[in-house]
Amino acid sequence: MNKQTILFDLDDTLIHCNKYFNEVLDQFADLMTTWFRSMPLQAGDVKRKQYEFDSVGVHKLGFAAGHFPNSLVETYEHYSAMSGREPSADEREQLISLGKSVYEFPNIEPYPNMTETLGLLRDQGHELFLYTGGDETIQESKVKRAGLTAYFGDRLFISAHKTTDVLESILTRQKFNRDKTWMIGNSIRTDVVPALETDINAIHIPAILEWQYNVVDIDVKPKRAFLQLHQLLDVPPAIGRYSAI
Repeated sequence: MNKQTILFDLDDTLIHCNKYFNEVLDQFADLMTTWFRSMPLQAGDVKRKQYEFDSVGVHKLGFAAGHFPNSLVETYEHYSAMSGREPSADEREQLISLGKSVYEFPNIEPYPNMTETLGLLRDQGHELFLYTGGDETIQESKVKRAGLTAYFGDRLFISAHKTTDVLESILTRQKFNRDKTWMIGNSIRTDVVPALETDINAIHIPAILEWQYNVVDIDVKPKRAFLQLHQLLDVPPAIGRYSAI
């Protein structure tokens, strides 16, 4: 079997992430519908408006830790202006604290068959790397708490932005053989499209709970393998079929 270079995304590919954001957004919507009950305001309206601010923040700041709490405050200020309700410093601080709490969940919950999948690939002789977007301190903590150092060691790339340019810089700097390099992730926007645009192999595994930001059209023609699988445990046999060629 030919040794392959495999880059894994972290959040909602190997470990749960979106479920914690959804829990915080539910709490946020409850606060907003209470504070602005005179409008009246629906939870769905709040979440759609928050997404608008959040997606703009991601484009500007990438996956920096501050953009999500800021999006809650921006949504609050939007509805304050609409309703004529005077915003307060205490409520802003409450929302900042709520937004930051998403990074402080005590448990790291792996996706089904995470360890089995990584163990199989490692035992098959493939070299595993982790390529994740976000704040360096937060993501490194997740990696350690999830027990992923056993599989990736220090082979970890963390970037506030996950774009084609960032992936290209990693591939060039590391001198990876693109014929034998794979990107595996749940995000079409930040995992699949950059992989296809940098001419490496790509595997898309949909998240259990997907974030709207990750869903985009694929308008680039693959030059190498592009697979869409249902679960992590499908990865080792799929890689095995291609690396045996």
